[in-house]
Amino acid sequence: MNSEFKEVSKFFETEYPLNKDGLRELLSLFKLKVIKKGNLILETNQEEKQLRFLNTGVIREYYATSEKESNINFYTKPQFITDISSFINDSKTKKNQESLTEIELLCVEKKAFRELLKKHECGKSFIDLSFQKLLKHKELLEYNRITKTADELYKELFIYKPNWLEKIPQYHIASYLNISPETLSRIRKRIS
Repeated sequence: MNSEFKEVSKFFETEYPLNKDGLRELLSLFKLKVIKKGNLILETNQEEKQLRFLNTGVIREYYATSEKESNINFYTKPQFITDISSFINDSKTKKNQESLTEIELLCVEKKAFRELLKKHECGKSFIDLSFQKLLKHKELLEYNRITKTADELYKELFIYKPNWLEKIPQYHIASYLNISPETLSRIRKRIS
């Protein structure tokens, strides 16, 4: 097996077991893309046309208005980064994704993926479980942002997402926490 498929294979073996033929066929559909730092991967009002897996690098996901950008997620480890809702529903996304470092993506075109789903029933569980996981994550994020202080949210990042604090510029972390970089600096001093 090629080294670029190691992480996606491991993902399917542990998270969403597929039958061996289905997995082999899925892996054959992936195309490797290397994207430089600072490029948009997904843009508001685009329809998600690919199933994308982050192999290496760091991506920020955010909403943007004419006044500001608000970070909603960061991807720092191998995982799928596709806007599942846009992908499944053939709808336009409200999100943007930008590479914060050079990244390596594995991509499958939507049409080819759907053809594979018709052949292998187990692929449908991948979509269903991904959607459930997305909704669970979104609900937790909304709950935390409404019920917790910036200090509490930063402490959670410190405990559960220390790689974010190491790999992501602080002004992006401040945006994620919905506070100013200066407030984040004061929180960091208090907690350290």
